[in-house]
Amino acid sequence: MSERNGAAEQESPAETDRTAQAPHGNERAERRSGALGSLDPVAAYERRTTRIREEIARNRRGEYTVPTWVLALALAAVIGLWALVLFVL
Repeated sequence: MSERNGAAEQESPAETDRTAQAPHGNERAERRSGALGSLDPVAAYERRTTRIREEIARNRRGEYTVPTWVLALALAAVIGLWALVLFVL
């Protein structure tokens, strides 16, 4: 493993602080245990921030994939330009 990869895998001080501030599993379970647990804005915020952090971590590891709609849009643009050049010019 190179020095660059080793440094990237270590947690930064900011990440360590965030994990120390995050509520423990028991606190989350208590918050979601009610009938309105899925409507709890705090729990929804936590789920969203967790998903965003996980996605950023995946992207940093190189697991980034281009969404299908972006690829379809790029293909349509290329075909459209090709048709424009072929039939109009």
